[in-house]
Parts: sequence; C-alpha cells; structure tokens
Amino acid sequence: MQKTRLGISVGLLGAAIYLVGLFGGYVAMVVLAGYTLLFESNGWLRRSAVKAVVLMVAFSALNAVLGLIPDCFSAIEEVVALGGGEFQLVLLNHLFSAVIQLVDVVKKVLFLVLGAKALRQSTVVIPAVDEFISSYM
Repeated sequence: MQKTRLGISVGLLGAAIYLVGLFGGYVAMVVLAGYTLLFESNGWLRRSAVKAVVLMVAFSALNAVLGLIPDCFSAIEEVVALGGGEFQLVLLNHLFSAVIQLVDVVKKVLFLVLGAKALRQSTVVIPAVDEFISSYM
C-alpha cells in the first residue's frame, strides 16, 4: 500500500478529496487538491484530485444554468405584472426545481461512490470528464 507524504494511504487521501468535495465545499477542496498537485507524486491521486475539482465545477455550472431558466421566467412575470398583466409558469418553475434537485442527488451519489471506490484506488469512468482531464494532464 502506497503512502502519501502525510503518512496516510493514497486511497484514503483520494477518498478524502471526494468526500471533502461533497461535504466541505470549494475552499477545502481547493486546499486539498492543491496540496495533492503540489506535493504528491502518485499519478492516480493527482488525476483523482483534478477529477473531483472538475466534477464540482461541472455540477455547479449545470445547477447555475438550470437555475437561470426559471429566473428568466420570473423576471418576465415581474415585467408583465408591472404592466398590470398576469403571466405565470408555475408548472415550468416546479419542473426546473425538480431537475435541479435531481442533479444534486446525482452529484451526492456520484461523489459518495467515487469516495468509496477511491479507498481501493479505483474510479468510476466518466468518459467526457476523463477525456477532458487526459487532454490537459
């Protein structure tokens, strides 16, 4: 079993990176991934750190785009209301809210699975993300 410079196993640090991404937020993730990229030489661990950051950014961007659509409809509703009219798309707002919640569930499950697989120094292949990482690392 390979050890990191911290003295813990590579798999444990990989799992920590994914779980910090799930529970700790961006600051903790960037600190842990930054440490890994600067001081650790294990290729699998470095790729896992980058994969965790890329996935966090991708899920945040997806949520932002999905959240923008109901916000646009709400802005239209407000402009129409200023003119004395009535315009409501309640069903569409509920639909996008459900999709955003589904994306959050997928993110949580994916990060939990990646964290569990990282303990054995394994991963879940996500073709688009893995190709992106391979092209830049």
